[in-house]
Amino acid sequence: MIAIIDSGGANIASVRFALERLGVDAELTADPAVISAAERVILPGVGAAPVAMARLDEAGLVDCIRSLTRPVLGICLGMQLLFERSEEGNTPLLGLIDGTCAALDASGGLTVPHMGWNRLIPQGTAGAHPLLTGVVPGAHVYFVHGYAAPVSENTVAACDYGGPFTALVARGNFMGAQFHPERSGPVGATILQNFINLPAGREG
Repeated sequence: MIAIIDSGGANIASVRFALERLGVDAELTADPAVISAAERVILPGVGAAPVAMARLDEAGLVDCIRSLTRPVLGICLGMQLLFERSEEGNTPLLGLIDGTCAALDASGGLTVPHMGWNRLIPQGTAGAHPLLTGVVPGAHVYFVHGYAAPVSENTVAACDYGGPFTALVARGNFMGAQFHPERSGPVGATILQNFINLPAGREG
């Protein structure tokens, strides 16, 4: 069973529909017991980091998420929440992946938020991660975000928008996509299917 954490994100319905297209039923829940028992967990998110963290805290989900040992996929803001901190409101995040999420730089005349299609650039040995199985280097995916995580040893794929940032990340059983796989056509569907196909006990 896949649990989708009810984080209040506007992308929850589209994530559920994307999973349904893959023939997968998912339960939308804020129940820690259901989330802890799930074989896989998806943490969606759209909006502001301080609001999202407050919602998780009020629902008693912060420690629940931190304790998960099954595959977890954060999407968009949900990916950022896996990191240590966000400059947005100087907000402490879940602390599961090293790094601070910072505002995208608009000083070069780029529009922020970053909205639209951009390329995935696999990174070193991390780029061989199972999430990218069947995804060609340079494949286009769809982004909507104003903050981003730095490129690090945990970066599976980067993207460039006024500078490089992490587009796909993995540390142990915690993974994240800054883009919206549910809105990224066949490439996004492939990445979601790869997540579904991960062994339930995957830790790397």
